[in-house]
Amino acid sequence: MATLNTDPNIAAPDDFYERLIATHRGLTDRESALVNAKLLLLLANHIGDPDVLAQAMAVAREGVGAARKGAGEAQPPQSGPE
Repeated sequence: MATLNTDPNIAAPDDFYERLIATHRGLTDRESALVNAKLLLLLANHIGDPDVLAQAMAVAREGVGAARKGAGEAQPPQSGPE
């Protein structure tokens, strides 16, 4: 099974960051989110390995949103005090 490489692996990280910011310059928040989604799908396709992609999704989700099991599933509404 292939594993996700989380070690620094970009030859010129500052140049990459500058290019990434330039890619979003002048876009609305919605357009920027669309560019991010398209970039993510292009890179996921390039990686191709479902195990590596699952690892990446898990790492990206760490510490974001609800930390409970099944957070991605619909939750029943919380009832308040009556």
